[in-house]
Amino acid sequence: MTTKKGAGLLMVWAEVPSDREKEFNRWYNEEHLAERLALPGFLSAARYEAVQGGPKHLACYELESAAVLESEAYTRLRTHPTEWTRRSAPEVIGTTYIRNVYTLIHPKTLTREAAESDMAPALQIGRMDVPPEVDDEFNAWYNTIYVPNYEKVPGVIRGRRYRAVAGAPTYLTLYEFEHPRVSESAAWAAQRDISPVTHRIRPHMRHAPGSPGIWVKTFQL
Repeated sequence: MTTKKGAGLLMVWAEVPSDREKEFNRWYNEEHLAERLALPGFLSAARYEAVQGGPKHLACYELESAAVLESEAYTRLRTHPTEWTRRSAPEVIGTTYIRNVYTLIHPKTLTREAAESDMAPALQIGRMDVPPEVDDEFNAWYNTIYVPNYEKVPGVIRGRRYRAVAGAPTYLTLYEFEHPRVSESAAWAAQRDISPVTHRIRPHMRHAPGSPGIWVKTFQL
């Protein structure tokens, strides 16, 4: 089987003007994703659109590690964009543009099943910070209580957590869903406050605008 997920993640969010959106989507689907996936260390990629939260457009790239983005091949491509990229890239036309690079912190390593799994049909993503004084307790709670509890919910494929190595805020939580309404279920609601530790930790979490949000897959090569 082919490895499709690793220890790194590149996430690009954008809002683009409505009159540029058709061309933006065509550029992404016909040129940009294939261009990136031809590079060493890019394992898989898909595009998503928000059905809750935002920004609307999300490109998710699964990487062997965050160091892939320091490679000569990637740097050369970034510094010599195509003409179409110079016209249509989100950093050029986007009214909102967020490009964050992450490294995996939970689980420590992926199982073979997870590493070989396809891009999920839907993602629920939280982007957040916490004060330094609760950082250790926050991470212990998230890794041993919060994510494992939600992974029991029908429709949750798995949960992963990342720390930003480029961009902000510091933490990203990514739940892979079978469909975008998983977190509307009674089973999900039952897990939300099941631990008393949650009531102590959650008030410290500072979410980025549009977080948490839910995105559905719109395109994958």
